[in-house]
Amino acid sequence: LEKKYDKVCGFCKKHKTRIRYVIYGILITAYLAVVIAACSLNFQRALPLFIITVIAIFFICWDFLIAKYEDRIAAFFSLGERYLEKQWFWMKWVLRAALVITIICWLIFDTAKRGSHQLISFGGLVLYVLLMFIFSKYPARVAWRPVFSGIGMQFILGLLILRTKVGFDVFNWLGNQIQTFLEYSDTGAKFVFGEKYTDHFFAFKVLPIVVFFSTVMSMLYHIGFMQWLIGKVGWIMQIFMGTTPVESMVAAGNIFVGQTESPLLVRPYLPYLTKSELHAVMTAGFSTIAGSVLGAYISFGVSASHLLTASVMSAPASLATAKLFWPETEKPTVTLKSRLHMAKGDSKNLLEAASQGASTSILLVANIAVNLISFLALLAFVDSALSWVGNLFDYPQLNFENICAYVFMPFSFVMGVDWEDSFIVGGLLGYKTFFNEFVAYERLSKLIHNREKGGSMYMNGVKQYMTVRSEVIATYALCGFANFGSLGLVIGGLTSIAPSKKRDIAGGAFRAMIAGTVACFMTACVAGMLTVPGLEVPCHTLLGNVFNSTDFPANSTELVECCQQLFT
Repeated sequence: LEKKYDKVCGFCKKHKTRIRYVIYGILITAYLAVVIAACSLNFQRALPLFIITVIAIFFICWDFLIAKYEDRIAAFFSLGERYLEKQWFWMKWVLRAALVITIICWLIFDTAKRGSHQLISFGGLVLYVLLMFIFSKYPARVAWRPVFSGIGMQFILGLLILRTKVGFDVFNWLGNQIQTFLEYSDTGAKFVFGEKYTDHFFAFKVLPIVVFFSTVMSMLYHIGFMQWLIGKVGWIMQIFMGTTPVESMVAAGNIFVGQTESPLLVRPYLPYLTKSELHAVMTAGFSTIAGSVLGAYISFGVSASHLLTASVMSAPASLATAKLFWPETEKPTVTLKSRLHMAKGDSKNLLEAASQGASTSILLVANIAVNLISFLALLAFVDSALSWVGNLFDYPQLNFENICAYVFMPFSFVMGVDWEDSFIVGGLLGYKTFFNEFVAYERLSKLIHNREKGGSMYMNGVKQYMTVRSEVIATYALCGFANFGSLGLVIGGLTSIAPSKKRDIAGGAFRAMIAGTVACFMTACVAGMLTVPGLEVPCHTLLGNVFNSTDFPANSTELVECCQQLFT
């Protein structure tokens, strides 16, 4: 038996590759048979599975062709590339002129159709670009390709997601699926904390979502899916924007993971980065949020589709603002030719990866909890102290939110927020900048719930909720880690990974935080230009007004839309 066993083991070792291919072939055939069976039974029901399968087959074929015939493909396109290089001097001016004319025409037609709100958002976008240029580290050395390409990518993504029915439906569907997926964390929370776990909503409902999401991300990282996805997104940004591989990979990574985790993807290359590249790496971290906390914000009641869109759109915006605020003045050593290899996880199997992900989230959960306790307590004390000072001058309403509202009010208005709501959004931006985005989104969720309940818009002279448009713009503007608490986190995290760059990291961190904040504001401006909100008033309130009024138009657009929603 031992001899037979050794013989079988020897055969398996000798033909290991072929056996693996046979197993893969059987599994793929079985999977395709399942897909075909599901589609033949009910194609509409199996449509998401069919689309995912088609996309997977496309990218598998793409990776196979690139790996095997990369030199031939490069040689095939080299002739066209050489021709473009020769003609590029006049072609770039034609393309720029066409782009400017297209934007102007689009703005004219869109303004005529939807009003002047979009023009304010466009003006805000131009203003933020000008401010970043004026206060740039080296204004004369700005390379405009990454700047305009980044804004262009933002605009195209926004146009596809917010204005086309297919794009909107896809991201809406993704948002709904993520919400459904995150609700599975309730099973674990219910088992550990009991049936009444929702009585302590934040501690036992929101924080378990962070644990669950962290576990899933760790598993995806182990199987290599996250590295593959980040690599593809990073490659697209690198090709279109002309940024270096490290900057592009970190910006792409920040869509899915946190500001301290994404630099780990390119850890071996960090000591060789230029000051501008380090600034871009930090800016990318400040201008996006991690996937783990994304779930927590969704549980607050903030729109999942808008949060997803903001995360994707802010990635190219972060590189655009970074290259505008701190242009490249040195020669990057890590280039496309040097072949970028992303770091892999150190877990040995999938179960260990899941366990590591859950264990890693302990520090994150504890950090979120203690920061919220301390910040909210500190905020209450500051508000009380400011109210006491205000009372001396017959102005007891003075508080931290009011001060922030006055400071950030102009910034929120130029993003396209309604003038009546710009004071509230200014306060939210203050909370986000001086405390963290958790506090800001918690406040925003209260405003959203107040609007959904209906009722009086003003109570004792204080506005209780905002318009849908203002809520959407605020969601995009708050979607980033740019706050003073994260400043220390980034400096500490990057210094521990690349000690030789300690001085450069500390010197560029504050500028990176400002650039990250502006990147979020620019994303909000693009969202303001493209957002077409639905009903501003909840249906039950609208219908109540109709039934109680004799002069309300029976065929109004709002009423028809309301009835269609209720019918659906």
